[in-house]
Parts: sequence; structure tokens; C-alpha cells
Amino acid sequence: MHTDDHSSDELESYQHSSSEQAKPAVISELTLHRYQIPLSPTLPVATQRIDQRFGLIVSAKLDDGRSERVEISPLSGQDVEGKILTGFSKETLEQVITSLELDLPQLISKPLTELTTLAEKIDLPSAAFGLSLLALKFNPAFQYAHVDHRKIGLFYYQAEMTDEALTARINALPLRTYAIKVKVAQAEIEQEIRFIHQILAINPKLKLRLDANQGFSAEQAIEFLACLPKTSIEYIEEPCNTLEQNLHVYQALKIPFALDETLNDAHYQFTMLDGLAALILKPMIIGHTNKLSQLIETATENGVRCILSSSLEANLGIQDLATLAALLTPDEIPGLDTLASFEKPLIDPSNQLNPQVTQLMSRYTCDS
Repeated sequence: MHTDDHSSDELESYQHSSSEQAKPAVISELTLHRYQIPLSPTLPVATQRIDQRFGLIVSAKLDDGRSERVEISPLSGQDVEGKILTGFSKETLEQVITSLELDLPQLISKPLTELTTLAEKIDLPSAAFGLSLLALKFNPAFQYAHVDHRKIGLFYYQAEMTDEALTARINALPLRTYAIKVKVAQAEIEQEIRFIHQILAINPKLKLRLDANQGFSAEQAIEFLACLPKTSIEYIEEPCNTLEQNLHVYQALKIPFALDETLNDAHYQFTMLDGLAALILKPMIIGHTNKLSQLIETATENGVRCILSSSLEANLGIQDLATLAALLTPDEIPGLDTLASFEKPLIDPSNQLNPQVTQLMSRYTCDS
């Protein structure tokens, strides 16, 4: 497998050229919108479920007429039972709003490079990612990137799903599909083992990327994985909630594992581990695009795959992640198959913000 060892250098060159090209232009307008979109069926966030997705859109116009926008949606808030979501974004949406309403007015009439500077200073990962991405989107290299629109289909056990419905969904996968992602450690072990065997009975050629969201003990993970055909498993994401347990599972079965939730720690530093096959990177949680690209560079130098993954963004964020993946991880299909539950789009077919789900919060211009 060919890996891209130059992702960090390439992204820096994109950002540098973007800054150079945009030097004569200054920011003339910034707007901040809020969105709320119902989800049906509910979406899993580890072992929790959410039935609403909340987030922000920051739009920027330059005095040369160019404009771009980004989604900023920390994966935090409450689940369907009113409990706080744990294990993902540490900041709340309200904290991000407070920060942006303080900082955005200072950017008016300033060069685009000031947007990048602010992204480097801000200590809220979702805002740092969004603002650094907003600056990057003004670069033609981003706008004309060759995006691979293939998806890694997302599956998880649902008691209400019939055998016929599962068969139809598997058979509807694009012909080039070689792997799917399956959420596990969410229902009874026996139910999930049976579910996975059903999938493989329908299409034995599929490779599985299992995602346990740290939901197993080491003993449960070993029991679960031992009941599955090893040759069908690419890796399992975070089977347990400590690296020691993950290593124990690998040593017992030699099934590779990937890191996901571990990367949400702001202090995470890459360390090569026995059995580590991939990093599952959620940019909205990791932060600035420079931090993301440096992590990718270090991991690929050690032969570890890097796969960009959604934090359950709406369609604006998913589109941007697909483009970012084309630039930073061109040899990997990102994990972005999370839009099916969104009852309405954030960006409508005419590429406009959907007024049914968005609300203008603030607009800053040279005249304000």
C-alpha cells in the first residue's frame, strides 16, 4: 500500500500559497449562523444516542469578492436521555459561540492571514479546525482537489432491522466497495456476532472495520473477536478503554487495532505500538489543520494508516472533510457515511444555507 509521506509539507504549501495569493485582499464580512437538524433514526455516539445535531457556520467574504464558509460542530451536548456526551469534544457549543463572537469582529478589514493566526491561538479544537480550514478553502488547490466520493458504509445492530432490509442494504453497496465499518459493543455480544455473520453471509468478500468505542473489557473483546473470521477483519477501533487492554487483546488474537478516542486527548503524542494498524482522525476534535497534518506525517512514517472520520457533521462539514481527505490521505477512503439520519440538509441543492435549519446570529462588516 502506498502512503502519502508528505501530507504536512503539502498542506503547509497550500496554506502558504493561499496566503500569498490572498495578500492584497482583506476580510470584508464575517457571519455566524447556528443550525439545528433532527436525526432519525438516532445516531450512535459511542454507547450513547443523539436525536439532534447542533452546530455553527462561519462565512467569510473578502473585498475582492471571494467567499467561503465552514461548519464548526463540536461533538458535545446531551444524548436522548439528557445525559452529557462523554469522550469526544471537550468544549461546548456555547463556549465556541462566546469565543467566536469575541474574536470575529477583530478580523474585519484584516488580511486573510489573520484568520490563520487566530486559528493558531484559539484553544477550542473545533474552532481552531474550522477557522484554519476556512483560510485553506480560499486556496484553489482546495477548490479543485480530486475528491474520491466512495464511502465506507456504516452499519450497526438495530433490533428493528429485518433480514430483508440488511440484505438489501448490503446488496446496494457500490460494486467497488471492499470494506464497511460496523459499530460494536452496543448490544448483546451474541446479537452482534450474529449480525456480523449475517453481513458476511450476504457478501463474504467484505472486509470489516469494527468500532467498539472502548466498549469492551479485554475479556469481552477476546470472546467477541474469537467468534469472527479473522481474515475478514481489517482492524478493530479501540476495543477497550486503555492501551494496555488493547495490547492484551492484540497479543491474544493478533487482530490489529486502531486508535480513535485516544486521539481526542489534547496531549496525545504518537507512539508506535505492536498491532497498531491505523489512526481514525476526527479533525473537528483534533483541532488545527497543521496539527492534523503533522500527526498524519508522523504516523505514515511509521507505516500506520490514517483515515479521516466525521464527528457527525452536517453535509457542509462532510463535503469539506472529503476534500481534506483528498489532500492529506489520498490513498484512503474517509469514514464519512453518517448523513443518512439527517432529516434535512444544512446546504441545499443550490449550495445555499437551508433557512429551515439555520439562524443568523451575528454579522460583522467594515461598516458595522
